Amino acid sequence: MAQNDVPQWPDLPFTVKLSILAFSFVFDITRNRNGTANRFLMSFFDIRTCPSKKPKNGVKTTDITVDKARNLWFRLYTPTKTGDGTAASGLPVIFYFHGGGFAFLAPSSLPYDKFCRRLASELSAIIISVNYRLAPEHRCPSQYEDGLDTLKFIDTTKIKGFSGNLKQCFIAGDSAGGNLVHHVAVKASEHEFSNLKLIGNILIQPFFGGEERTESELRLTRAPLVNMERADWMWKAFLPEGSNRDHPAANVFGPNSVDISGVKLPATIIFVGGFDPLQDWQKRYYKGLKKSGKEASLVELANAFHSFYNYPQLPEFSSLMKEMKNFMQKQLDK
Repeated sequence: MAQNDVPQWPDLPFTVKLSILAFSFVFDITRNRNGTANRFLMSFFDIRTCPSKKPKNGVKTTDITVDKARNLWFRLYTPTKTGDGTAASGLPVIFYFHGGGFAFLAPSSLPYDKFCRRLASELSAIIISVNYRLAPEHRCPSQYEDGLDTLKFIDTTKIKGFSGNLKQCFIAGDSAGGNLVHHVAVKASEHEFSNLKLIGNILIQPFFGGEERTESELRLTRAPLVNMERADWMWKAFLPEGSNRDHPAANVFGPNSVDISGVKLPATIIFVGGFDPLQDWQKRYYKGLKKSGKEASLVELANAFHSFYNYPQLPEFSSLMKEMKNFMQKQLDK
């Protein structure tokens, strides 16, 4: 089969295709060639939501400030009832890091507010969706520091109405947020928490990369949302000045990597999509974890494209929820 004949998109409903094309257009016109982001222009497209103490779809939300000086806050999602209809109390906690190439979006962005609300409802869990600082105004490791500081805040601060079980905590994230999951977990392993215990990492199509062009990157040049030009812009905006994509923030097990065999990481699950150009890097991450002696599992969704989880009407969304729930239950039963 010639390169031009390689399938680039799965079979998708027209409305989903239109949404993907619209988001791609917005992303392209709001990132400048000099590596900066046009925040003003993005504000017209990035629809923001307000917290709701009155439950919506069985979930109430509250915004809580961690550090006003750096606009570090999180949106707390609390299901009013669990899956079996009983009152919610002592539920597991999921710290969630949103995607957006390290440079865009927030917990209050409409797609992520909807997604985290579904996570809280379907997984019967408290969700803490973190508003970390964005690149390029704030480069690596600012985002990792914000993630760790949010964990520390939850560990030591009594929050009114918070009913989560801090001994049953997970870290989850998609795309750039999946990258944060790994690096925040590594930082957290070096900290002595008083109450909080991490028992699982959930990485949904994590954003990893390197100087090398992998087979999936070369094959899926016109895949939905993510292509190499866009990915390269994200890395340039995020990584420290003068770094290339083999920086350990991007290429975790690459030539400049740090040995994590002695790092205590919780069990990890990685979700990979068959139409995601980044899939080879995600699979390398999984293999790197296994080689380092970590408990890890890989779930491949053949028809999933990058950010498929924003479309609950797709069958892959249901598969994601099922696998996440099974993974969490396995860790909770240990």
